[in-house]
Amino acid sequence: MTRTTLKSGLVAAALLAALPVIESAPVKAQPIDDDALIKYASSFFSPIPTEPPEIEGNPLTPEKIELGKMLFFEPRLSASQILSCNSCHNLAMGGDDNQETSIGHGWQAGPRNSPTVFNAVFNVAQFWDGRAADLKEQAKGPIQASVEMNNDPERVIATLRSMPEYVELFKRAFPDDKDPISFDNVTRAIEAFEATLITPNAPFDRYLQGDKDALTEQQKRGLQTFINAGCVACHYGVNLGGQQYFPFGVVERPGAEILPRDDKGRFEVTKTATDEYVFRAVPLRNVALTPPYFHSGKVWDLKQAVAIMGVAQLGRELSDSEIDDIVAFLWSLNGEKPRVELPQLPPRTQETPLPLVDTLPQAQQTASIKR
Repeated sequence: MTRTTLKSGLVAAALLAALPVIESAPVKAQPIDDDALIKYASSFFSPIPTEPPEIEGNPLTPEKIELGKMLFFEPRLSASQILSCNSCHNLAMGGDDNQETSIGHGWQAGPRNSPTVFNAVFNVAQFWDGRAADLKEQAKGPIQASVEMNNDPERVIATLRSMPEYVELFKRAFPDDKDPISFDNVTRAIEAFEATLITPNAPFDRYLQGDKDALTEQQKRGLQTFINAGCVACHYGVNLGGQQYFPFGVVERPGAEILPRDDKGRFEVTKTATDEYVFRAVPLRNVALTPPYFHSGKVWDLKQAVAIMGVAQLGRELSDSEIDDIVAFLWSLNGEKPRVELPQLPPRTQETPLPLVDTLPQAQQTASIKR
């Protein structure tokens, strides 16, 4: 096992063993002590800040953020000129596409469920296996992946340089660069915009900040159960996850219908045998808005997902009431989405490369003609 994964497993085990317990008694018999619960929860969690964090090596400026927003919605970053970042990370929904796995170039189905882009800036790394260190590196992957946007850096740059408005926008966003339009700057701008996609002021955040009425009694019971059952061993911090890597099946590995045996997770990054079926703990912010669940996208019901986690990660069957309470708590993690005004993209010119529709599978080309 890699040191990171081994440390994560030991931390989780130690935390599970050491967690103090606040009894989850029925509300009528014993009202919840909000002061104690807030203090207890604050030792594991932090509210989402109302301002985006600073990005090392990539200062957030209004010009860069605005350019990044345009590029996030820009379908001409894809070879077909159909797909944009927003295609798989839809800001009108949960910051994902609500598909089992994302549909990319030529209607190809991707191998994994699309994670939400909301609050992704708080994750220790990007992708389910953590292969991208930050949002800038993550943005390079889908643009070039044949199953996603199927483009290459040279064509991306040629496309952007063909439109005078983009030439000017890159100069404003990167005034110190001799050659502002570069593939690195494309992804820096996207990273800057994505860093602003945070969802503060969820009911849970307000509760942590002292608003005792922000959560219902059931949500408070769910918070207690979430901590006491051991969910917090993996899902902690500002994003309730996204900080470390754990085996999917710490206690009992799910069946192949949920955990496909051909996707070995972080093993593909580290090539270490004990990293097989190890994944980054999923961030739980806005999780109620992002079905289906798990990297395979095989589970559409949040209650079922919680039940599976109980058996696979905690080694216990949660009761129906515990599951209902935890799910109610998870709904309290839905924050305020940023208001994003749809950008108006520059018109193409005679120099703008044409869509590469000839790279679609022949059957798809025929279907397109018939439509």
